[in-house]
Amino acid sequence: MKTPRHELVLHSGDDGGRCTEEAQPWILAATILASSMAFIDSTVVNVAIPALQNGFQANIVDVQWVVEAYALFLSALILVGGVLGDRYGRRRIFLAGLILFAAASVTCGLSLSIRQLIVARSIQGIGAALLVPGSLAIISATFDEKSRGKAIGTWSGFTAITAALGPVAGGWLIQHASWRWAFFVNLPLALAVFLISIRHMPETRSTSVQRIDWLGATLVIAGLGGVVNGFVESPNLGWSHPLVVTSLIGGFASLIVFVSVEMRVDSPMVPLALFRSPAFRGANLLTFCLYAALGIFFFVFPMSLIQVHGFSSTQAATAALPMILLMSSLSRWSGGLVDRYGARTPLVVGPFIAAAGFAIFASASVGGSYWKAFFPAFIILGFGMAITVAPLTTVVMSSVDQDHAGTASGINNAVSRIAGVLAIAVFGVVLVTSFSSHLNQSLATIPLSTGKLQQIQANETRLVALTMPNDLNPATVKAVRSAIADAFVAGLRLVSFICAGLAVVSGVLAWRMIPAENQRRG
Repeated sequence: MKTPRHELVLHSGDDGGRCTEEAQPWILAATILASSMAFIDSTVVNVAIPALQNGFQANIVDVQWVVEAYALFLSALILVGGVLGDRYGRRRIFLAGLILFAAASVTCGLSLSIRQLIVARSIQGIGAALLVPGSLAIISATFDEKSRGKAIGTWSGFTAITAALGPVAGGWLIQHASWRWAFFVNLPLALAVFLISIRHMPETRSTSVQRIDWLGATLVIAGLGGVVNGFVESPNLGWSHPLVVTSLIGGFASLIVFVSVEMRVDSPMVPLALFRSPAFRGANLLTFCLYAALGIFFFVFPMSLIQVHGFSSTQAATAALPMILLMSSLSRWSGGLVDRYGARTPLVVGPFIAAAGFAIFASASVGGSYWKAFFPAFIILGFGMAITVAPLTTVVMSSVDQDHAGTASGINNAVSRIAGVLAIAVFGVVLVTSFSSHLNQSLATIPLSTGKLQQIQANETRLVALTMPNDLNPATVKAVRSAIADAFVAGLRLVSFICAGLAVVSGVLAWRMIPAENQRRG
């Protein structure tokens, strides 16, 4: 999950509720732990998908909803969460989000059905939408100008580390204990954050109270929920099913009405006037395409590692570490690219390099080793992303006036999350369709009775977790399993090429839409 940028809170007014020097480390620890929990829970579930499929006999639609429910509410409400903290008290909303997140985490771990887990994940997303913007806002409001920059830098460094290592720890828990412990582990962390906050964190509010755009938030949830529901349920129900049709129509209609409402309300959740800037439009379109590619890829790839290539949950969670570490180590260097070359050149080159990384993933086959098949691809993808991220931040922040810098940053972060939500819904359909097509072609060459063939085809939405029919001889079982693995790899290959295409589109958008003045600085 994309972490919020510093500028999201640096320009918001506050009531001057500075903390004592002794309290500063405690406040920093609380905000780091809280935001890290939210970041980790957005990614660790991807590693848990095979375990959830086995534990609940779930199909791809079910596990898509486990991921989508959390991301949908987080992306739709994160801007509202920031405004709630400014208006009603940042510590109060932060603690409300913490309690909600912790309670939902326990409910996730205790879930007895996939439906219960999906509902609990939705509540978790609402809690995270209160936690994530509150963490940085509290730092900005309680630290003075002299210490604020260092505090935010510390927050960024530690949250980057936990975002990288958290899924590894979660993968270890999934492998050696249960997927439930990936949620239960949030409880002691939340308790520590709560006690620290009550003891050391002062209350702060914004001096400029903004109205909360509840209508806009409702329309966004209805719109995204309808579109996601239509696409996610289509493999199970078919495109002509009334639920799919009404969900898609209602979802798109709600998003259209949302745009109309935001043009008229006094305090819009998304000030559409910001999009008059060509650079801001271009930066957000680039963000949407590139993070859509990342969203669907990191949903599908862990399933491939665990269910096709035989990786453990811990190994699958560790696989992307080279990419994350490379991006982290090159962050300062990539920031200097803007001063040397301007923003547009890195925003063209970076996505094209990322596209090459996605394309290399598409060449992997069943049985390929990590170091030959995946490590080079992660290095190239990480290098491309490292070149892109800092210049993208620069364009977003410099394309609007200073008073709207925080809002612009918040919108861009919301766009990145929405991109992932929609990509998993839309391209999940592509994955299932490709898997089904390749599997049926292979099954046609295997001697199966009509009943056994229909039994396999009826469970195709479980993908690699598809259950074998009873009474098949060992040779047939081996042939069917090989066909299933090959079909999934074919689907992953298609998704990887789509991701590469989205990355290329991102580079083209930067070339066409980032104005020349965002090129080299004189």
